[in-house]
Amino acid sequence: MNQVNILDLGNYAGEEVTVKGWVYTTRSIGKIWFLILRDGTGLVQCVVVKEETDDETFNLEPILTQESSVIITGTVRKEARSVGGFELGVNSIQINQISEEYPISPKEHGTDFLMNHRHLWIRSKLQHAILRVRHQVIKASRDFFDQNGFILVDSPIFTANAVEGTTSLFEVGYFDRSAYLTQSGQLYQEAGAMAFGKVYCFGPTFRAEKSKTRRHLTEFWMIEPEIAFCDLEQDMDWAEKYVSYIVQWCLEHCKTDLETLDRDVSTLEKVATPFPRITYDEAVEILKKNGVDFEYGGDFGGTDETVISEQFDRPVMVHRWPAEIKPFYMKRDAENDNLAMGVDMLAPEGYGEIVGGGQREDDHDTLVKRIKEYGLPMEPFQWYLDLRKYGSVPHAGFGLGIERTVAWITGIRHIRETIPFPRTLTRLEP
Repeated sequence: MNQVNILDLGNYAGEEVTVKGWVYTTRSIGKIWFLILRDGTGLVQCVVVKEETDDETFNLEPILTQESSVIITGTVRKEARSVGGFELGVNSIQINQISEEYPISPKEHGTDFLMNHRHLWIRSKLQHAILRVRHQVIKASRDFFDQNGFILVDSPIFTANAVEGTTSLFEVGYFDRSAYLTQSGQLYQEAGAMAFGKVYCFGPTFRAEKSKTRRHLTEFWMIEPEIAFCDLEQDMDWAEKYVSYIVQWCLEHCKTDLETLDRDVSTLEKVATPFPRITYDEAVEILKKNGVDFEYGGDFGGTDETVISEQFDRPVMVHRWPAEIKPFYMKRDAENDNLAMGVDMLAPEGYGEIVGGGQREDDHDTLVKRIKEYGLPMEPFQWYLDLRKYGSVPHAGFGLGIERTVAWITGIRHIRETIPFPRTLTRLEP
């Protein structure tokens, strides 16, 4: 007898199969009762008819509670009205374990309650759909870079130096010295780019920012490519091709999950290259024209990013930023030393920055000067400076935040639902 996944039931119409999973819901109408089963790949309606099974199986309906684990054997039947287009005519049900008083019932629950039970909440239909989209975003990312000749070079989680500024570092004990949880894998990717030409890393990054907004997590995942012999314009070319690829992939491979989430995909369907590119100065003008009180030289807040992105029907790239608000490693504009050759990509619909990157400073002496100007210790960066002493070339890269990208594609308003187990200012478990 075939043991199959619910996702594949369509391949076994008319055959007897076994499916293993968990009880989603049950309902009875006399001599027939229905069980919705989930197995991680999908949902299927299982129909239990008194005349078609033994008494022991038929009498299980009041016993099978939500999330009880079972093994069901039955015949696959085509049924257009059922979820997935097929149903299972039950022959027998084997109980693995009866779930006792499952805490997440069909009634409404508060956010704090659901986050305290996140380990169970991810079983729900909507959360399941979000995390399946996350899986596809990550798959599309790996496929894009692999297909374009990039090499995966893993960056370490423990580092001795800051990347995005010392105020958002998590310090940890490291034997007889201190270390920090990485803010970004970028610096090590620069070393990788000098070895392989085009590289990327994918992993968790950490920011000790005391922010409680819906766009921030203290632990999030980034994919970070770095390219040798690459300037800012070429970097933006790569970023827009990559993001467009992700969106098109999800439109093709996540239709059911996006429908489950009631996502209006019409805005996603407009995401195609080229993306609009504006300077920081032009972005500030947009804010002024829309009545936003913004002081030139500052970073954009969430409201500012929303106003700017609302002017376009696809992601917009803002480049050439005031140097003082960008990291030490950012190359300056040859025509204006007050501007850094950085770029932020803002997603539509108010989802904010999903990509940050730019061209790196490739001159040794200039980089030494920048490190001193930023008040950073020189010793932890000696290896990084070596990259400018032995075959330095123009190079650039960027980082894409997986969680913000998933939030945008799924239409979810809070980033905490886009990662299996979110870490925030106030949450360290589950």
